Amino acid sequence: MLRPVSKLSGYTIEASDGHIGSVNDILFDDATWKVRWLVVDTGHWLSGRKILIHPSAVGAVDDERQSIPVTLTKARIEDGPAIQQDQPVSRQMENGLHGYYGFNPYWGGSFYGMAAIDAPFSSRPTFGGFGMGEAAAIQSRPEDQDPHLRSAAEVNGYHIHASDGDIGHVEDLLVEETGWGIRYLVVDTRNWWAGQHVLVSPYAVREIKWADRQMRLDVTREKVKTSPPWHAPLSQLDQIYESQLHNHYGWPGYGW
Repeated sequence: MLRPVSKLSGYTIEASDGHIGSVNDILFDDATWKVRWLVVDTGHWLSGRKILIHPSAVGAVDDERQSIPVTLTKARIEDGPAIQQDQPVSRQMENGLHGYYGFNPYWGGSFYGMAAIDAPFSSRPTFGGFGMGEAAAIQSRPEDQDPHLRSAAEVNGYHIHASDGDIGHVEDLLVEETGWGIRYLVVDTRNWWAGQHVLVSPYAVREIKWADRQMRLDVTREKVKTSPPWHAPLSQLDQIYESQLHNHYGWPGYGW
């Protein structure tokens, strides 16, 4: 099932023994377009502390209750890694998280391919480091910073450029719940093609300029304009439509 990443913001996170907080953001890998972490704000329970939860610990999303179950206990979370403000998530920090919780860093496998990245580490957004609570503290060094970890909230609004001109901006990301891979970018084309939205697969992303808040595609504006039309709701986005979309652009499929 595909769902907009933006709609998950605010969903409550339920441990096996009670409520622990709500989704604050989602961090994804800009090379594989896989979700790597859910950022959870624990609110009053842990005095505003934030934690990172790996998708492998996440159960089926309950849209009716707007909640997401996780296979962790409150005690395990309370004693574990937490995010501190204004410090970048590093590989070393992620290793600490995987080690503490027993998360599999290779869960879900690979997804797409490497996008060209041009921004230096210092210009990339930070999401907060973490303190280990009762566990041993891990010191972060700049050279350890993960160059591919991105905030879903941060990329909303990025300008999208076809090979021959602008087409719009990122309005949302569509993630598939089973493997937590970002399958499409929802692009609002209002300033170029009034009243329209288009779906773009990460397969089409040729280059990302993080400092300029831009994504460049390897397709033309005409190709975008002649793509199968799409309008919300997501119930219209079925396998038939996806096959038509991928055939139009010549993108690989998703194992249908």
